[in-house]
Amino acid sequence: MSGLKNKLEKVAKEIGFSGVAYVEEDQESFFFQNGYANKQDKLAFDKHTRFGIASGAKIFTAVAIAKLVEQGRLDFQSKLADCLSIVFPYFHQDVTIHYLLTHTSGIPDYFDEEEMDDFEELWQTLPMYRVRSGEDFLPLFQDKKMMFSPGERFHYNNAAFIVLGLVVEELAGEPFTSFVQKHIFDPAGMTEAGYFAFDKLPGNTAIGYIKEKDEYRSNIYALPVRGGADGGVYVSASDMARFWDALNQYKLLNAEFTEELLKPHIQVDEDSSYGYGVWIKKDAERIKKYYVVGFDPGVSFHSAYYPETGRKVVVPSNHGAGPYYMVQAIEE
Repeated sequence: MSGLKNKLEKVAKEIGFSGVAYVEEDQESFFFQNGYANKQDKLAFDKHTRFGIASGAKIFTAVAIAKLVEQGRLDFQSKLADCLSIVFPYFHQDVTIHYLLTHTSGIPDYFDEEEMDDFEELWQTLPMYRVRSGEDFLPLFQDKKMMFSPGERFHYNNAAFIVLGLVVEELAGEPFTSFVQKHIFDPAGMTEAGYFAFDKLPGNTAIGYIKEKDEYRSNIYALPVRGGADGGVYVSASDMARFWDALNQYKLLNAEFTEELLKPHIQVDEDSSYGYGVWIKKDAERIKKYYVVGFDPGVSFHSAYYPETGRKVVVPSNHGAGPYYMVQAIEE
């Protein structure tokens, strides 16, 4: 593994990477860290350091929905209007759970990543300190018109996952975060994971940093106070590896629904497909990897599971970019 360490040191230096890289395969693990969890106090990372993972958390929302389907409370083809009492006046009646999970619903987004690039702009109309639950996002998209008809095409959509979180709450009769804790984090043994509030972060949590000229500032005013169904959970590198294990050992869902979650449901581009809350890279008919990614101000994340070898890679960062290049170096 010394060759890998040298390679990652070189890439980390070139790109100014701040975070960790964790690789696990056949009971063996490799850990690399560079930078600081807290720059002011020069606190180093370890494999238990919690990182915000932004949209990397969408897979947990998809698993939560699949759990409700497994329990018989819902169907992937259920229409949104039949399983959520919140009214969306302009939503198409054919919006289904499947369309929401695959970013093909056409519902309006509160942050359209193809048109907006400054996430902080959102909080000019809705202060971020008021956003602590899925319902708090509704003023940003509830009364907007559809972008396109359901099923027409793939268009990455954060609001779709907010809506899915609201479905979980209504059908389960409990907060989305506690449902995920009970049905995902606990059975997977993810002891460091949680939807922590910015003003109540536990110990050994990396501070997210935004670079401005030659200085760094914390991302505390750039994100909602608490993450939810579309992203913003905190996990450690070792936690995320446990998640991939639990998922593939059917500890979270039975074999049928795990397969449904990890099935390529829609082709996004030449070599990428999307399942339910997860990206899929194929080579001919073989699936090379399942992966999740996340980007927020002061947060970037890439984690992958390679089915042919059982290898798991987790690269979280407390800067806005970097994991992609580290994962590339590991794959090479």
